[in-house]
Amino acid sequence: MYAIIATGGKQYKVSEGDIIKVEKLEAENGATVTFDNVVAVSDGALKVGKEVASATVSATVMEQGRAKKVIVYKYKSKTGYHKKNGHRQAYTQVKIDKINA
Repeated sequence: MYAIIATGGKQYKVSEGDIIKVEKLEAENGATVTFDNVVAVSDGALKVGKEVASATVSATVMEQGRAKKVIVYKYKSKTGYHKKNGHRQAYTQVKIDKINA
């Protein structure tokens, strides 16, 4: 059984026991979060739309962190212009506990 959830502007295909990194959530380590925005659920047959309107996915927060640094380098030739920036995206690592369909 798997579900497709939407959080942080992205969609994730998850099964029970999966560990995924999602956009930062405001939750403490060990807290339980519920994803209400379930796009589809499959348990042999795929269910979408009104069939999964009441479906939820429960998960436990394992870690809050920041990803590896991505270097952003801007350069224009012949003008001497260059600018170097770095960015580290914040994430929340969660473990999927239960798919309530």
